[in-house]
Amino acid sequence: YTRAEVAQHRTPSDRVWVTYGTEVFDVTDFVELHPGGPDKILLAAGGALEPFWALYAVHSQAHVLELLRDYKVGELSPEDTAPPAGDTKDPFSGDPPRHPALRVNSLKPFNAEPPPELLTQSFLTPNELFFTRNHLPVPAVEPGSYRLRVEGPGGRALSLSLAELRQRFPKHEVTATLQCAGNRRSEMSRVRPVKGLAWDIGAISTARWGGARLRDVLLAAGFGDETVGDGEWHVCFEGLDADASGTPYGASIPLKRAVSAEAEVLLAYEMNGQELPRDHGFPVRVLVPGVVGARSVKWLRSVVVSPSESPSHWQQNDYKGFCPSVDWDSVDFRSAPAIQELPVQSAITEPRPGAAVPAGELTVKGYAWSGGGREVVRVSGGRGWVGVKRRKGHPVSSSRRSHPLFPLRVAVPAGARLDIVCKAVDSSYNVQPDTVAPIWNLRGVLSNAWHRVPVAVTR
Repeated sequence: YTRAEVAQHRTPSDRVWVTYGTEVFDVTDFVELHPGGPDKILLAAGGALEPFWALYAVHSQAHVLELLRDYKVGELSPEDTAPPAGDTKDPFSGDPPRHPALRVNSLKPFNAEPPPELLTQSFLTPNELFFTRNHLPVPAVEPGSYRLRVEGPGGRALSLSLAELRQRFPKHEVTATLQCAGNRRSEMSRVRPVKGLAWDIGAISTARWGGARLRDVLLAAGFGDETVGDGEWHVCFEGLDADASGTPYGASIPLKRAVSAEAEVLLAYEMNGQELPRDHGFPVRVLVPGVVGARSVKWLRSVVVSPSESPSHWQQNDYKGFCPSVDWDSVDFRSAPAIQELPVQSAITEPRPGAAVPAGELTVKGYAWSGGGREVVRVSGGRGWVGVKRRKGHPVSSSRRSHPLFPLRVAVPAGARLDIVCKAVDSSYNVQPDTVAPIWNLRGVLSNAWHRVPVAVTR
Protein backbone atom coordinates (compact mmCIF):
# COMPACT_ATOMS: atom_id res chain seq x y z
CA TYR A 1 0.00 0.00 0.00
CA THR A 2 1.08 3.59 -0.56
CA ARG A 3 1.05 6.11 2.27
CA ALA A 4 -1.73 7.92 0.42
CA GLU A 5 -3.85 4.78 0.56
CA VAL A 6 -3.15 4.37 4.27
CA ALA A 7 -4.13 8.00 4.86
CA GLN A 8 -7.63 7.28 3.51
CA HIS A 9 -8.35 5.10 6.56
CA ARG A 10 -8.74 7.53 9.45
CA THR A 11 -12.11 6.73 10.99
CA PRO A 12 -13.85 3.55 12.16
CA SER A 13 -16.36 3.88 9.31
CA ASP A 14 -13.48 3.92 6.78
CA ARG A 15 -11.41 1.50 8.91
CA VAL A 16 -8.45 2.75 10.95
CA TRP A 17 -5.07 1.97 9.43
CA VAL A 18 -1.62 2.77 10.80
CA THR A 19 1.96 1.97 9.84
CA TYR A 20 4.91 0.79 11.88
CA GLY A 21 8.20 0.53 10.04
CA THR A 22 7.28 -0.73 6.59
CA GLU A 23 4.20 -2.66 7.74
CA VAL A 24 0.54 -1.65 7.52
CA PHE A 25 -2.05 -2.51 10.18
CA ASP A 26 -5.83 -2.27 10.38
CA VAL A 27 -6.46 -1.53 14.07
CA THR A 28 -10.16 -0.67 13.78
CA ASP A 29 -11.22 -3.49 16.10
CA PHE A 30 -8.62 -2.44 18.70
CA VAL A 31 -9.66 1.22 18.90
CA GLU A 32 -12.21 0.71 21.70
CA LEU A 33 -9.83 -1.67 23.50
CA HIS A 34 -6.91 0.78 23.60
CA PRO A 35 -5.88 1.23 27.28
CA GLY A 36 -5.32 4.97 26.73
CA GLY A 37 -8.79 5.42 25.26
CA PRO A 38 -9.97 5.54 21.63
CA ASP A 39 -9.21 9.26 21.21
CA LYS A 40 -5.49 8.69 21.78
CA ILE A 41 -5.04 5.94 19.19
CA LEU A 42 -7.13 7.82 16.64
CA LEU A 43 -4.54 10.60 16.67
CA ALA A 44 -2.29 8.25 14.65
CA ALA A 45 -5.04 7.12 12.27
CA GLY A 46 -3.90 7.11 8.66
CA GLY A 47 -0.25 7.62 9.58
CA ALA A 48 2.76 6.28 11.43
CA LEU A 49 2.78 4.98 15.00
CA GLU A 50 6.45 5.79 15.70
CA PRO A 51 6.05 9.49 16.58
CA PHE A 52 3.41 8.63 19.16
CA TRP A 53 5.12 5.58 20.60
CA ALA A 54 8.32 7.59 21.05
CA LEU A 55 6.45 9.77 23.54
CA TYR A 56 5.25 6.89 25.70
CA ALA A 57 7.82 4.26 26.64
CA VAL A 58 5.13 1.73 27.60
CA HIS A 59 4.82 0.83 23.90
CA SER A 60 8.45 -0.28 23.64
CA GLN A 61 7.71 -3.78 24.88
CA ALA A 62 7.67 -7.09 23.05
CA HIS A 63 4.06 -7.97 23.89
CA VAL A 64 2.83 -4.71 22.36
CA LEU A 65 4.47 -5.53 19.04
CA GLU A 66 3.07 -9.07 19.21
CA LEU A 67 -0.39 -7.64 19.73
CA LEU A 68 0.05 -5.28 16.79
CA ARG A 69 1.08 -8.13 14.47
CA ASP A 70 -2.43 -9.61 14.80
CA TYR A 71 -3.76 -6.60 12.89
CA LYS A 72 -1.30 -6.61 9.98
CA VAL A 73 -2.87 -6.23 6.54
CA GLY A 74 0.13 -5.58 4.32
CA GLU A 75 3.37 -3.73 3.59
CA LEU A 76 4.19 -0.22 2.42
CA SER A 77 5.17 0.08 -1.22
CA PRO A 78 9.00 0.20 -1.44
CA GLU A 79 8.94 3.42 -3.47
CA ASP A 80 6.75 5.08 -0.82
CA THR A 81 8.93 4.56 2.24
CA ALA A 82 11.14 7.63 1.73
CA PRO A 83 9.78 11.18 2.20
CA PRO A 84 9.77 13.45 -0.88
CA ALA A 85 12.73 15.76 -1.39
CA GLY A 86 12.32 19.32 -0.14
CA ASP A 87 11.90 22.36 -2.37
CA THR A 88 15.20 24.25 -2.19
CA LYS A 89 13.55 27.45 -3.49
CA ASP A 90 11.06 27.51 -0.64
CA PRO A 91 12.35 29.62 2.33
CA PHE A 92 10.56 27.18 4.63
CA SER A 93 12.12 24.07 3.06
CA GLY A 94 14.76 23.96 5.81
CA ASP A 95 12.20 23.82 8.60
CA PRO A 96 12.54 20.80 10.92
CA PRO A 97 10.17 17.80 10.92
CA ARG A 98 7.21 18.02 13.30
CA HIS A 99 5.14 15.57 15.27
CA PRO A 100 2.03 14.48 13.32
CA ALA A 101 -0.21 14.85 16.39
CA LEU A 102 0.17 18.63 16.32
CA ARG A 103 -2.89 20.43 15.03
CA VAL A 104 -1.60 22.79 12.38
CA ASN A 105 -2.98 26.33 12.16
CA SER A 106 -0.55 27.41 9.44
CA LEU A 107 2.22 25.57 7.61
CA LYS A 108 4.31 28.52 6.43
CA PRO A 109 5.25 29.85 8.90
CA PHE A 110 4.59 26.83 11.05
CA ASN A 111 2.11 27.28 13.88
CA ALA A 112 0.53 24.36 15.67
CA GLU A 113 -0.87 23.22 19.00
CA PRO A 114 -1.12 19.84 20.72
CA PRO A 115 -4.48 18.05 20.89
CA PRO A 116 -6.11 19.11 24.18
CA GLU A 117 -6.31 15.55 25.46
CA LEU A 118 -2.52 15.23 25.14
CA LEU A 119 -1.85 18.66 26.64
CA THR A 120 -2.97 17.45 30.06
CA GLN A 121 -1.50 13.96 29.73
CA SER A 122 1.48 15.09 31.82
CA PHE A 123 2.50 18.15 33.82
CA LEU A 124 5.46 18.91 31.52
CA THR A 125 4.56 19.10 27.86
CA PRO A 126 6.84 16.82 25.78
CA ASN A 127 9.08 18.87 23.50
CA GLU A 128 7.53 17.28 20.41
CA LEU A 129 4.05 18.40 21.49
CA PHE A 130 4.88 21.86 22.86
CA PHE A 131 2.85 24.42 20.92
CA THR A 132 4.83 26.11 18.15
CA ARG A 133 4.46 29.80 17.27
CA ASN A 134 6.75 30.83 14.42
CA HIS A 135 6.52 34.13 12.57
CA LEU A 136 9.20 33.41 9.94
CA PRO A 137 11.25 30.48 8.58
CA VAL A 138 13.24 28.54 11.17
CA PRO A 139 16.92 29.55 10.86
CA ALA A 140 19.65 26.93 10.58
CA VAL A 141 22.27 27.81 13.20
CA GLU A 142 25.74 26.32 13.47
CA PRO A 143 26.37 26.08 17.24
CA GLY A 144 30.16 26.27 16.85
CA SER A 145 30.01 29.70 15.21
CA TYR A 146 27.09 31.09 17.18
CA ARG A 147 27.64 34.42 18.98
CA LEU A 148 25.26 36.32 21.23
CA ARG A 149 25.84 40.07 21.35
CA VAL A 150 24.87 42.00 24.49
CA GLU A 151 24.86 45.79 24.07
CA GLY A 152 24.10 48.76 26.27
CA PRO A 153 24.39 52.54 26.50
CA GLY A 154 27.76 54.17 25.97
CA GLY A 155 28.97 51.62 23.44
CA ARG A 156 29.57 48.84 25.94
CA ALA A 157 29.16 45.37 24.50
CA LEU A 158 29.74 41.72 25.29
CA SER A 159 29.97 38.88 22.78
CA LEU A 160 29.39 35.31 23.96
CA SER A 161 29.74 31.98 22.25
CA LEU A 162 27.38 29.16 23.20
CA ALA A 163 30.18 27.49 25.16
CA GLU A 164 30.96 30.73 27.02
CA LEU A 165 27.32 31.21 27.91
CA ARG A 166 27.23 27.70 29.36
CA GLN A 167 30.58 27.84 31.16
CA ARG A 168 30.79 31.41 32.36
CA PHE A 169 27.34 31.68 33.97
CA PRO A 170 25.71 29.33 36.48
CA LYS A 171 22.99 27.19 35.00
CA HIS A 172 19.57 28.02 36.40
CA GLU A 173 16.39 26.00 35.88
CA VAL A 174 12.77 27.09 36.09
CA THR A 175 9.53 25.30 35.29
CA ALA A 176 7.44 27.78 33.34
CA THR A 177 4.40 27.95 31.12
CA LEU A 178 4.38 29.84 27.83
CA GLN A 179 1.09 31.00 26.36
CA CYS A 180 0.45 32.72 23.06
CA ALA A 181 -1.57 35.94 23.24
CA GLY A 182 -3.92 34.36 20.70
CA ASN A 183 -4.73 31.26 22.72
CA ARG A 184 -8.50 30.55 22.41
CA ARG A 185 -8.81 33.11 19.59
CA SER A 186 -11.26 30.82 17.78
CA GLU A 187 -13.84 31.60 20.49
CA MET A 188 -13.58 35.32 19.75
CA SER A 189 -14.12 34.63 16.07
CA ARG A 190 -17.55 33.20 16.88
CA VAL A 191 -18.59 36.61 18.24
CA ARG A 192 -17.16 38.64 15.33
CA PRO A 193 -14.37 37.88 12.85
CA VAL A 194 -10.84 38.70 14.02
CA LYS A 195 -7.47 38.69 12.30
CA GLY A 196 -5.06 35.98 13.39
CA LEU A 197 -4.52 32.25 13.61
CA ALA A 198 -7.54 30.29 14.79
CA TRP A 199 -5.97 28.85 17.94
CA ASP A 200 -8.12 26.52 20.01
CA ILE A 201 -7.13 26.00 23.68
CA GLY A 202 -3.70 24.47 23.00
CA ALA A 203 -1.49 27.55 22.46
CA ILE A 204 -0.12 27.01 25.96
CA SER A 205 2.49 24.53 27.18
CA THR A 206 4.83 23.93 30.11
CA ALA A 207 8.49 22.90 30.20
CA ARG A 208 11.48 22.76 32.52
CA TRP A 209 13.87 25.34 31.08
CA GLY A 210 17.61 25.55 31.74
CA GLY A 211 20.07 28.31 30.94
CA ALA A 212 21.85 31.41 32.18
CA ARG A 213 19.91 34.05 34.07
CA LEU A 214 19.55 37.15 31.92
CA ARG A 215 20.23 39.11 35.11
CA ASP A 216 23.67 37.49 35.48
CA VAL A 217 24.60 38.23 31.87
CA LEU A 218 23.46 41.86 32.05
CA LEU A 219 25.29 42.47 35.34
CA ALA A 220 28.45 40.88 33.93
CA ALA A 221 28.20 43.31 31.03
CA GLY A 222 27.80 46.20 33.47
CA PHE A 223 24.09 46.86 32.96
CA GLY A 224 21.59 47.29 35.78
CA ASP A 225 19.03 49.75 37.13
CA GLU A 226 21.77 51.88 38.64
CA THR A 227 23.74 52.12 35.37
CA VAL A 228 21.02 53.73 33.24
CA GLY A 229 19.21 57.04 33.32
CA ASP A 230 15.71 57.99 34.32
CA GLY A 231 12.63 56.54 32.68
CA GLU A 232 11.50 53.00 31.96
CA TRP A 233 14.39 51.33 30.18
CA HIS A 234 13.90 48.16 28.23
CA VAL A 235 15.88 45.12 27.17
CA CYS A 236 15.35 44.53 23.45
CA PHE A 237 15.79 41.12 21.85
CA GLU A 238 16.32 40.18 18.21
CA GLY A 239 16.23 36.72 16.71
CA LEU A 240 18.10 35.11 13.85
CA ASP A 241 14.82 34.51 12.01
CA ALA A 242 14.26 37.19 9.37
CA ASP A 243 11.85 38.05 6.58
CA ALA A 244 12.75 38.46 2.90
CA SER A 245 14.04 41.98 3.54
CA GLY A 246 16.35 40.76 6.31
CA THR A 247 14.24 42.26 9.12
CA PRO A 248 14.44 39.99 12.18
CA TYR A 249 11.76 39.17 14.70
CA GLY A 250 12.11 41.35 17.79
CA ALA A 251 10.50 42.19 21.13
CA SER A 252 11.38 43.71 24.50
CA ILE A 253 10.64 43.62 28.23
CA PRO A 254 11.20 46.27 30.92
CA LEU A 255 14.75 46.33 32.31
CA LYS A 256 13.38 46.01 35.85
CA ARG A 257 12.00 42.59 34.99
CA ALA A 258 15.14 41.56 33.15
CA VAL A 259 17.42 42.22 36.15
CA SER A 260 14.98 41.01 38.80
CA ALA A 261 16.15 37.87 40.61
CA GLU A 262 12.54 36.99 41.34
CA ALA A 263 11.47 37.19 37.68
CA GLU A 264 13.90 34.38 36.71
CA VAL A 265 14.26 35.49 33.09
CA LEU A 266 16.56 33.05 31.28
CA LEU A 267 18.74 32.87 28.24
CA ALA A 268 17.64 29.27 27.83
CA TYR A 269 19.55 26.57 26.00
CA GLU A 270 17.74 23.52 27.45
CA MET A 271 14.13 22.39 27.40
CA ASN A 272 12.98 19.45 29.50
CA GLY A 273 16.57 18.31 30.00
CA GLN A 274 17.47 18.40 26.30
CA GLU A 275 19.03 21.02 24.06
CA LEU A 276 16.43 23.35 22.62
CA PRO A 277 14.66 21.88 19.57
CA ARG A 278 15.00 23.99 16.43
CA ASP A 279 11.33 24.97 16.49
CA HIS A 280 11.77 26.29 20.01
CA GLY A 281 14.83 28.46 19.55
CA PHE A 282 18.03 26.40 19.19
CA PRO A 283 20.64 27.25 20.28
CA VAL A 284 19.45 30.04 22.66
CA ARG A 285 16.13 31.72 23.35
CA VAL A 286 14.79 34.16 25.90
CA LEU A 287 12.41 32.66 28.46
CA VAL A 288 10.29 35.23 30.32
CA PRO A 289 8.04 33.47 32.86
CA GLY A 290 4.58 34.93 33.39
CA VAL A 291 4.74 37.08 30.25
CA VAL A 292 3.13 36.61 26.84
CA GLY A 293 5.09 34.15 24.70
CA ALA A 294 5.78 36.81 22.05
CA ARG A 295 8.47 38.34 24.31
CA SER A 296 10.37 35.05 24.70
CA VAL A 297 12.34 35.59 21.49
CA LYS A 298 13.77 32.47 19.87
CA TRP A 299 17.08 31.93 18.02
CA LEU A 300 18.45 34.88 19.96
CA ARG A 301 21.18 36.93 18.28
CA SER A 302 21.24 40.17 20.31
CA VAL A 303 20.26 41.66 23.65
CA VAL A 304 20.24 45.47 23.78
CA VAL A 305 19.63 47.67 26.83
CA SER A 306 17.71 50.66 25.52
CA PRO A 307 15.88 53.75 26.83
CA SER A 308 12.84 52.73 24.77
CA GLU A 309 10.89 49.66 23.73
CA SER A 310 11.90 47.50 20.80
CA PRO A 311 11.05 49.25 17.50
CA SER A 312 10.04 45.87 16.07
CA HIS A 313 6.70 45.55 14.31
CA TRP A 314 5.72 42.81 16.77
CA GLN A 315 6.29 45.16 19.72
CA GLN A 316 4.80 48.31 18.22
CA ASN A 317 2.02 47.16 15.88
CA ASP A 318 0.91 43.79 17.16
CA TYR A 319 0.21 41.93 20.41
CA LYS A 320 -1.86 44.74 21.87
CA GLY A 321 -5.42 44.72 23.15
CA PHE A 322 -8.25 47.13 22.35
CA CYS A 323 -11.86 47.60 23.40
CA PRO A 324 -14.66 46.01 21.32
CA SER A 325 -15.59 49.32 19.66
CA VAL A 326 -12.18 49.69 17.96
CA ASP A 327 -12.12 48.45 14.37
CA TRP A 328 -9.52 48.40 11.61
CA ASP A 329 -10.58 51.87 10.44
CA SER A 330 -10.04 53.46 13.85
CA VAL A 331 -7.26 51.39 15.44
CA ASP A 332 -4.07 53.16 16.52
CA PHE A 333 -1.55 50.59 17.72
CA ARG A 334 0.68 53.30 19.15
CA SER A 335 -2.05 54.26 21.62
CA ALA A 336 -2.06 50.94 23.47
CA PRO A 337 0.66 49.37 25.64
CA ALA A 338 2.33 46.19 24.46
CA ILE A 339 1.07 43.05 26.20
CA GLN A 340 3.43 41.81 28.88
CA GLU A 341 1.82 39.87 31.76
CA LEU A 342 -1.22 37.82 30.76
CA PRO A 343 -4.56 37.54 32.59
CA VAL A 344 -5.82 34.51 34.52
CA GLN A 345 -6.77 31.59 32.26
CA SER A 346 -8.29 28.11 32.42
CA ALA A 347 -9.75 25.66 29.92
CA ILE A 348 -11.24 22.16 29.78
CA THR A 349 -9.26 19.59 27.81
CA GLU A 350 -11.50 16.56 28.40
CA PRO A 351 -14.24 15.87 27.48
CA ARG A 352 -14.19 17.59 24.12
CA PRO A 353 -17.03 19.78 22.83
CA GLY A 354 -19.95 17.73 21.50
CA ALA A 355 -18.81 14.53 23.17
CA ALA A 356 -21.26 11.87 24.30
CA VAL A 357 -20.43 10.91 27.89
CA PRO A 358 -21.86 8.12 30.07
CA ALA A 359 -24.22 8.96 32.91
CA GLY A 360 -22.88 8.89 36.43
CA GLU A 361 -19.64 10.45 37.63
CA LEU A 362 -17.78 12.40 34.95
CA THR A 363 -14.11 13.35 35.26
CA VAL A 364 -13.35 16.74 33.76
CA LYS A 365 -9.70 17.58 33.00
CA GLY A 366 -8.11 20.90 32.21
CA TYR A 367 -5.48 23.51 33.01
CA ALA A 368 -5.34 26.84 34.83
CA TRP A 369 -2.67 29.56 34.86
CA SER A 370 -2.16 33.24 35.55
CA GLY A 371 0.45 35.72 34.37
CA GLY A 372 3.04 37.59 36.37
CA GLY A 373 3.85 34.64 38.62
CA ARG A 374 0.47 34.82 40.35
CA GLU A 375 -0.78 31.59 41.90
CA VAL A 376 -4.05 30.02 40.82
CA VAL A 377 -5.92 29.62 44.11
CA ARG A 378 -9.18 28.18 42.84
CA VAL A 379 -10.68 26.51 39.80
CA SER A 380 -14.45 26.06 39.73
CA GLY A 381 -16.75 24.33 37.30
CA GLY A 382 -19.48 21.84 36.71
CA ARG A 383 -23.00 22.06 38.06
CA GLY A 384 -23.29 24.31 41.10
CA TRP A 385 -19.73 25.65 40.70
CA VAL A 386 -17.93 22.78 42.34
CA GLY A 387 -14.44 23.91 43.39
CA VAL A 388 -11.30 21.89 42.77
CA LYS A 389 -9.97 20.92 46.18
CA ARG A 390 -6.54 21.81 47.48
CA ARG A 391 -4.08 18.98 47.91
CA LYS A 392 -1.95 18.50 51.02
CA GLY A 393 -2.45 22.06 52.13
CA HIS A 394 -1.20 23.62 48.88
CA PRO A 395 -3.16 25.75 46.43
CA VAL A 396 -4.29 24.33 43.11
CA SER A 397 -1.22 25.76 41.39
CA SER A 398 1.93 23.74 42.02
CA SER A 399 4.22 26.50 40.76
CA ARG A 400 4.05 30.26 40.42
CA ARG A 401 5.52 29.93 36.94
CA SER A 402 3.55 27.04 35.49
CA HIS A 403 -0.01 25.92 35.02
CA PRO A 404 -1.52 23.21 37.20
CA LEU A 405 -3.58 20.40 35.72
CA PHE A 406 -6.90 19.89 37.42
CA PRO A 407 -9.26 16.94 37.66
CA LEU A 408 -12.86 17.73 38.60
CA ARG A 409 -15.46 15.02 39.20
CA VAL A 410 -19.13 15.84 38.78
CA ALA A 411 -22.35 13.82 38.66
CA VAL A 412 -24.21 13.99 35.34
CA PRO A 413 -27.79 12.71 34.84
CA ALA A 414 -28.72 10.36 32.01
CA GLY A 415 -30.16 11.94 28.89
CA ALA A 416 -29.13 15.48 29.77
CA ARG A 417 -27.48 18.03 27.51
CA LEU A 418 -25.03 20.06 29.56
CA ASP A 419 -22.53 22.85 29.30
CA ILE A 420 -19.49 22.09 31.41
CA VAL A 421 -17.93 25.37 32.51
CA CYS A 422 -14.67 26.27 34.24
CA LYS A 423 -13.24 29.49 35.63
CA ALA A 424 -10.07 30.23 37.61
CA VAL A 425 -9.20 32.76 40.30
CA ASP A 426 -5.62 33.84 40.98
CA SER A 427 -3.91 35.06 44.15
CA SER A 428 -4.78 38.69 43.36
CA TYR A 429 -8.42 37.57 43.04
CA ASN A 430 -8.47 38.23 39.34
CA VAL A 431 -11.19 36.06 37.80
CA GLN A 432 -12.07 35.11 34.24
CA PRO A 433 -14.96 37.08 32.67
CA ASP A 434 -18.12 35.08 32.06
CA THR A 435 -18.51 35.82 28.33
CA VAL A 436 -16.36 36.65 25.32
CA ALA A 437 -18.24 39.64 23.87
CA PRO A 438 -17.10 42.28 26.41
CA ILE A 439 -13.43 41.38 25.86
CA TRP A 440 -13.63 40.94 22.06
CA ASN A 441 -10.91 42.79 20.17
CA LEU A 442 -9.95 43.00 16.53
CA ARG A 443 -6.76 40.94 16.98
CA GLY A 444 -8.45 38.24 19.04
CA VAL A 445 -5.89 38.37 21.85
CA LEU A 446 -6.33 37.86 25.61
CA SER A 447 -9.28 35.50 25.15
CA ASN A 448 -9.92 34.17 28.66
CA ALA A 449 -13.68 33.99 29.22
CA TRP A 450 -15.18 31.03 31.08
CA HIS A 451 -14.51 27.95 29.00
CA ARG A 452 -17.68 26.08 28.01
CA VAL A 453 -17.87 22.53 26.69
CA PRO A 454 -21.29 21.21 25.61
CA VAL A 455 -21.79 17.46 26.08
CA ALA A 456 -24.63 14.99 25.71
CA VAL A 457 -25.10 12.40 28.43
CA THR A 458 -26.03 8.93 27.23
CA ARG A 459 -28.68 6.84 28.99
